[in-house]
Amino acid sequence: MDFTVIANAVEVDDGVKRVSMRFIKKYAAPGRARLSPELCEKITAALDTQGLITVPRTLPTSENEFIFVIEKDSPLGQAVKFATIGAQLDKAGLPLIPHFRDNFPAAKTHYL
Repeated sequence: MDFTVIANAVEVDDGVKRVSMRFIKKYAAPGRARLSPELCEKITAALDTQGLITVPRTLPTSENEFIFVIEKDSPLGQAVKFATIGAQLDKAGLPLIPHFRDNFPAAKTHYL
């Protein structure tokens, strides 16, 4: 899986790019009929080696879905990492931010 095209596109767009899963599949597995959860995990790991974060972290298997790909070292990437840590701590019962669940109700079901 060579995602240098995606990494370059993210860099050109100031550290964030909205891409379709169809576009990602084109570079990850063009011969496959559909995306599997296992392949999506491999894609996430491959993008991680390129210094990229995906939002959502668990990639959808539908080619019709869109995701955001963010540079880890960009200000937005650092904010996403911080939010991820905060959500994980809250989920573990150690809230980093008081009243996190009250202020961000969507975080109850959509942890990054």
